[in-house]
Amino acid sequence: MKQLVIISGKGGTGKTIIAASIATLAQNKVMVDCDVDAANLYLLLHPEIQETHQFIGGKKAHIDVEKCTLCGECMDICRFEAIAEKEDGEIIIDPISCEGCGVCSYVCPVEAIEMEKSISGEWFVSRTKYGPFVHARLGIGEENSGKLVAEVRKKAKEIADRNNLDFVIIDGPPGIGCPVISSLSGTDLALVVTEPTLSGIHDMERVVQMAHHFKTQTACCINKYDLNLQNSNHIEIWCKKNSVPFIGKIPFDEEVTKSLVQQTPLTEYTNNSTSKEIKKMWQKLHKLFIREEIKK
Repeated sequence: MKQLVIISGKGGTGKTIIAASIATLAQNKVMVDCDVDAANLYLLLHPEIQETHQFIGGKKAHIDVEKCTLCGECMDICRFEAIAEKEDGEIIIDPISCEGCGVCSYVCPVEAIEMEKSISGEWFVSRTKYGPFVHARLGIGEENSGKLVAEVRKKAKEIADRNNLDFVIIDGPPGIGCPVISSLSGTDLALVVTEPTLSGIHDMERVVQMAHHFKTQTACCINKYDLNLQNSNHIEIWCKKNSVPFIGKIPFDEEVTKSLVQQTPLTEYTNNSTSKEIKKMWQKLHKLFIREEIKK
């Protein structure tokens, strides 16, 4: 079983479109959407939810008004200004502003504040026409997305092991933060999707360096490469110089937008040159998996 994570140094490069297309091409696999802060792979895969699970991301402070003596020490110590006094003198805690640090419960002289588990989101196990799909939805303003990513990846691996599947296809989050690190951990190959812009080049370099830091093999492709041929050429040269396999150049194509409107993966919507390029990319990725297996 091989794990492929599709990432990008910045948002908007088209990794979800590529992930959905690969989901139609790969056989015997499970799909995972690890972009839990802004999950959208489900829009193209049309999942039928089989299981729903709550995600406990942390704790929030809760005040027992019967024990509270209105001393105000918790208000003075809270650096997030989550604790306030109402007009009638009662002290309340705003669950949205509370960061769950627990300092207020520590300083309360009468132990009127307790840290209670907080439901931060949900994660799902679904069925699609392409195979099993594990995805999640983080609550508005909630944190611990890295922990939620680890949860959905763990479940996807269990499904792959139980059903003897060959691939885990992961649509990763953008950037280089905690959710990306959690998405990368233990994977066999990271496909970095970039675009021929200065910000795209800069963020591609950062995410490749981070992946190599965690000993993850990387490959790279350019989306909308024909919008700036000079920058696309620069990316190819950089990949060659840094021993990053370059597997494809996807042109700007209005058919991509049309496929999104129809909520259909591009490789199913059309068999044009762009779709064929993604199919060639998958063949090259498959060869990279074989090459890495031979090295081991």
